[in-house]
Parts: sequence; structure tokens; C-alpha cells
Amino acid sequence: MNFDLSPEQQQFQDAVRGFADRHLRADALKRAHTPQHPFDVARLMAEQGLLGITIPEADGGQGGTLLDAVIAIQEVARICPRSADVIQAGNFGGIRVFAEYGTPAQKEKYLKPLLAGTKLLCLGMTEPEAGSAVTDLKTSATPDGAGYRINGSKVFSTHGPYADIYLVYVRYGPGVNGIGSVLIDRNAEGFRIGKTSTFLSGEEWAQLYFENVYVPPEDVLLKEGGFKKQIAGFNVERMGNCARSLAYGQLAFEIARQWALDRKQFGRPLCEFQGLQWQFAEIKMRLEAAQLLLYRAALSGGESGIPTAQDTAIAKHYCNQIGFDACNFAMQVMGGMGYSDESLIEYMFRKTRGWMIAGGSLEILKQRIAEGVFGRSFDQRPPKAG
Repeated sequence: MNFDLSPEQQQFQDAVRGFADRHLRADALKRAHTPQHPFDVARLMAEQGLLGITIPEADGGQGGTLLDAVIAIQEVARICPRSADVIQAGNFGGIRVFAEYGTPAQKEKYLKPLLAGTKLLCLGMTEPEAGSAVTDLKTSATPDGAGYRINGSKVFSTHGPYADIYLVYVRYGPGVNGIGSVLIDRNAEGFRIGKTSTFLSGEEWAQLYFENVYVPPEDVLLKEGGFKKQIAGFNVERMGNCARSLAYGQLAFEIARQWALDRKQFGRPLCEFQGLQWQFAEIKMRLEAAQLLLYRAALSGGESGIPTAQDTAIAKHYCNQIGFDACNFAMQVMGGMGYSDESLIEYMFRKTRGWMIAGGSLEILKQRIAEGVFGRSFDQRPPKAG
């Protein structure tokens, strides 16, 4: 079995790396400490065909594979970690579900500016009382003529303060089959963005409030029964999440490796101390294993481009953990400089820690993996009375 990329994939990898090196490397540290979405980078990437990589050409995308998108996000992340978030938004996030299930009219209205990098999509999924148990969501969609009235709120939504379009999970009726989604414009009457808060990573979020917001029929994305389609598409978002975690770990490893070669203490380069040598060897093995798991998951979706839940869960858990561990290790190797905001290490440390929660916590992923092991689901809710 050949684990190497094809010549075409290697060529694409080299092209993305060259683009990132020329256009993104110089201001990488500055971008890491700027919370606003870098629309200038998004427009530049759109010109290079790095948005909509997996979206069909007929819809304005590039018609590539999920593995192509993984290659792109990793190459950008290894040079400018913050700019990889643009690749995430333009390929892996809510845009993937939208492109899969949107109507031609919806794509004409919303997808074009998203792929041009001039507008931004936010996925409204998590609620104050519905995090890991996302099917407990309460944001309601009540019929009003041909459309719906939306009432509820969302929290922790990536791009919430800056987005133009919101893909919102809503409840049309009871149970899992009662869940679907709608599209809401930032300027919709009754939609309100709350006070901005900041994660440890520096990313900003704000609670989103929907107060009798009217959604016309043409902005309904998925009706009742749409949840399973949405959550299957969410596996693509998880792929972008774990690809960035791994790429950050790889970059942190390389920065720390060079530091260990150059930095001297007690009259010797750090790399000559066996205690560090063995730790570098351990991290290297785990990074290599994570890369293979990531590629396997990216290929598991076949023609659909939607990776299997099991392979995605395994890849995300492993990549999240080694990404954080590699950044944590690099920080320890570099001491005060690794802990300082003069280095990308502390930024990547903070970001990778968040991905162990976002997009499916490590514990939820282990639960999903266990279900695959035993071939059955395990309901976490208490038994119903009677």
C-alpha cells in the first residue's frame, strides 16, 4: 500500500505552500493576535481557488476532494496558523452543508459571495442548554404563512460577531426528526447579536438572539428530518478542526526542533540532552500516526466527500490530543520565549486546547468510537419513567 500523495496532490501541496510562503508568512504573528476575520486574506484565497475546494464547479467551487481541502488547510496552517481559519470557513464549516443541500436560488444569493471571500457564514448550533447534547436544542421554527418565525438563542458560534449569513439549527417539532435548519441574514428584523466575549484562544464570540425573526420559505435550508443530514455534514467541519490541530502541532514541533538545535545551555545545544531527545522522538511518532489517521478519514467518504463518523471521531481525537501535546511540549522546550506572545507557540497552544472541546469534545468522540467498537448506540440520557 502506498501512503504517498499522488503526483497531482504533491503538486497542489507545493503550490499552496508557495502561495502561503509568499503572501502569508510575513504577518503570521500579527494575524494571530487580531480577532477580526481577515477578509483581505479570504479575498486573496478566493483568487487562488482555495475557497470551495470540495464544492462542485457548477456551483462555483473547484470540484476537488476532501483530501485536497485537508492538504490546503494543513499547508496554510504550517505557515500562517490564523489564515487556516479562512480555509476552514470556506471549505469545512457550515458552507459544506449549505452547498450540499441548498437550492439553486439559495446558492445564487449566498454561495457566490461566500466563495468570493467577501461574506462570511456562521453556524448557529450550540445553545445555552444544548452543547454536547445538541439534539436538546430549543430554538423554535413556528409556521407563519409559507414561512416560519424563529425564536431562541445560540452561543459559542464561530464568526458570530462578524458573519453576514447565519445557518441556524432549529426545531420544527419534537424529537430528533423535528430538527432542521434555516438561513438568516445579519440584518433580519428581530435578530440581535449580544455582547462580545473572548475565548482563551483570542477568538471572539457573542450570543445570538432570535426574537420572532421571520424566515421566508426560500430561506429554509432543511425541514423536519434534516438533522441527520446536517450532523453527517458536520463531520467535514470536524475534519478541518483536526487538520488544523495536527498542522499546529507539526509547526510547533519544527519550531521547537530548530530551537533545540540552536539554543545552548550549560555549554551544550539542547538537542544533546537525552531527556529532550526521547520526548522529541515520542512526539514525532505520534505526529506521523496522526497524519495517517487524518488521511484515512479524509478518504473514507468516497464519492460523497462526507467522511464516516467512526473514522472522523478517531482522527479528531488523536489529532486534537497530539496537536495540543506538541504545542505544550514546544512551549516547555522554549521556556519563556515559548510562553511569550512574541512566538506563535503560545497562540497555537491556546487554539489547540479549544479544539479539544469544540466540534465534539474528546469525551464525546470516545463515546462515538465505543459505539463503533460494540456496534450499538449508548443513550446517555436517564431511562424514561415507567
